[in-house]
Amino acid sequence: MPTLTGACPECETDLTTPPLIEGETLSCPECLLTLRVDGIQDGTLSLRMIEVQLRDWGQ
Repeated sequence: MPTLTGACPECETDLTTPPLIEGETLSCPECLLTLRVDGIQDGTLSLRMIEVQLRDWGQ
């Protein structure tokens, strides 16, 4: 099965994933940030950190 590689823009952990498409999200196993695939070129992922909004439950 082909895999893609990339690096977390925050902690620079090397990532290897099964095939993804642009716009999909994944979590960095090291720092747990949510990352979005911005592009794929020659089997290398271009990743960008995205903000995850937590719900305010009014507590």
